[in-house]
Amino acid sequence: MVTPAAGGVKHVVDLEAVTAPGGGPGRRVSMADVARRAGVSAQTVSRVSTGHQGVVESTRERVLEAMKELGYRPNAAARALKRGHFQTLGVILFSLSSTGNSRTLEAIATQAATRGYGITLIPVARPTEEAVLGAFGRLEELAVDGVIVIMEVHLLDSATVGLPPGTPVVVVDSNAGEQYHVVDTDQADGAGQAVRHLLDLGHETVFHVAGPPESFASRRRTATWEAVLGAAGRRVPPALEGDWSAESGYRAGLELVERVRAGECTAVFVANDQMALGVLRALHEQGLRVPEDVSVVGYDDLPDAGCYLPPLTTVHQDFGEVGRRCVDNVLRQIDGEEATPGVELVSTRLVVRESTAPPSGGRGA
Repeated sequence: MVTPAAGGVKHVVDLEAVTAPGGGPGRRVSMADVARRAGVSAQTVSRVSTGHQGVVESTRERVLEAMKELGYRPNAAARALKRGHFQTLGVILFSLSSTGNSRTLEAIATQAATRGYGITLIPVARPTEEAVLGAFGRLEELAVDGVIVIMEVHLLDSATVGLPPGTPVVVVDSNAGEQYHVVDTDQADGAGQAVRHLLDLGHETVFHVAGPPESFASRRRTATWEAVLGAAGRRVPPALEGDWSAESGYRAGLELVERVRAGECTAVFVANDQMALGVLRALHEQGLRVPEDVSVVGYDDLPDAGCYLPPLTTVHQDFGEVGRRCVDNVLRQIDGEEATPGVELVSTRLVVRESTAPPSGGRGA
């Protein structure tokens, strides 16, 4: 950057100097140091460091050799200030403890790296309006080019005022499609596949272990479970509530034991695989067999789901595709494409394993 100095003389201000390896406190290698070593101007060093094409190849090689000898590394943050572009995406989310959030974040980070971007994680400690507004407020302080939000819509509604004007935004796993571009797996179709699979096997009805009521994914899966049973003219049992954890699934499984023994419950749709693991443990401890006494279907298709005892029938969610679509969409916005509110769904598929079968003595498939 060129700035006027005293007496009207202009100097090249080096925004990209870095501490020299092995140098003392405050010792920095500057563009001027590299320029002297290579016998070129500071402007030429700047052009080489930013990949400018208008440099003779022999000169470029000489500058690169001087950078290597002096331990000079161009500072990405300084270059970003010059460009007004930071190659960084912000990700706002509540928790990494749930499978969906952690795997979605992993997919986003992987796709961002593929596209030459890093991510800055902005966690929200508590699901309150104040905490959400605080997270959005931090965006003003952070050098991010766009934001991916993994958050429930009722909190997004109250936090909208905290979004910096013009910030490219994509939302994951929410029904906020009227306001934002949303990327989600097809929750309704996945739950429908699970419940219909159990009905097709001959089960008279399907019990349900739901996720937390504040979760959009949980509510959508529960609503679909109820709708499919209703459309088939089947009894809709009261849903049991969990919190996504295996421990909550275990407690729900214990509540189902007497219903299974009485023949009232022969099939269970569990809203995620972690809770399904807890259900399987509870049933096993109480001497009940899966799938002979009761069939169990999960949701997510965790990498370990095929190693459960028995291997778990479950709904596969393509978190990798969700991450790719989130990153690609927000980058298109960064490149100038107008944001289009709406919901972009990633398809799900049922993976049938050994935890489901026709009910004993039932009519079969």
